[in-house]
Amino acid sequence: MTATTSTRARRSAQRPGDRIFAGTAKGTGILILVILAGVAAFLLVEAWPAIIAPAEEIPGDGGVLAYVAPLAFGTLLSAALALLIATPFAVAIALFISHYAPRRLAAGLGYVVDLLAAVPSIIYGLWGVQVLAPPLAELGFWLEENAGSIPLFAGPASATGRTMLTTGIVLAVMVLPIITAVTREVFLQTPKLHEEAALALGATRWEMIRLTVLPFGRPGIIAAGMLGLGRALGETMAVAIVLSVSGGITINLISSGNPSTIAANIALQFPESTGIAVNTLIFTGLVLFVITLGVNMLARWVISRRAEFSGAN
Repeated sequence: MTATTSTRARRSAQRPGDRIFAGTAKGTGILILVILAGVAAFLLVEAWPAIIAPAEEIPGDGGVLAYVAPLAFGTLLSAALALLIATPFAVAIALFISHYAPRRLAAGLGYVVDLLAAVPSIIYGLWGVQVLAPPLAELGFWLEENAGSIPLFAGPASATGRTMLTTGIVLAVMVLPIITAVTREVFLQTPKLHEEAALALGATRWEMIRLTVLPFGRPGIIAAGMLGLGRALGETMAVAIVLSVSGGITINLISSGNPSTIAANIALQFPESTGIAVNTLIFTGLVLFVITLGVNMLARWVISRRAEFSGAN
């Protein structure tokens, strides 16, 4: 490095704008951590009376763990089902928009996908009950008759269609725009040199996508999935409207007896709760906080293991 280059580097490092930006970014990061710790501390303090309370004082008379277990199970089941349904469709739509559709059509589809993310959740809930549930009730009877040996479709099938299967599909439609939008932007960032090199070597368009676009976008797909999962885990009104709740733990997707989710249970029960019941609901919120934090930490770990393929080399 020459003396001129070294002098320029020192001057650049001493610019007031750079110092202000660096300080602001650092302070914002610290503020986010402080807020996160404050939320965790609030939940723990408010939930502590329920944690130490006798089992007979907790709603349901089974203790706080017995109260939260079905809710946590229902939360994970509905979110996992939504992610399982939405992710393949989101990746396919993102690939079509980024690599197959004509430019004008791709722009219009991109706007439509972005607009779907802005639809209020209560609209999705009403659509699920009025439009989606009746045909899924008929599907439930068919599944019970032809696939009843599988625990997921053991029945008895719900006559209303307000089942975990309907809830999972509604949540999948809700998270589909988020996963699609993020995945589309990741696919568009694939280095053109990689794509052109694959095509120059004789690869078809699909082979080029399979060998360059998908490996490059895998961390982004995981990140998009985690964003969608975060919305599915915390969804309230759509689940509260669609799901018929019994409170038990079951993997039966077509029956009328289903576990509720943590967020929907809090939304329904909190206005009429008092005393230890409020602390119990806050404890379920603490469990949801831990679940969400754990899912995001797992996603970061998976993404970091894929960091060796960045597409920049």
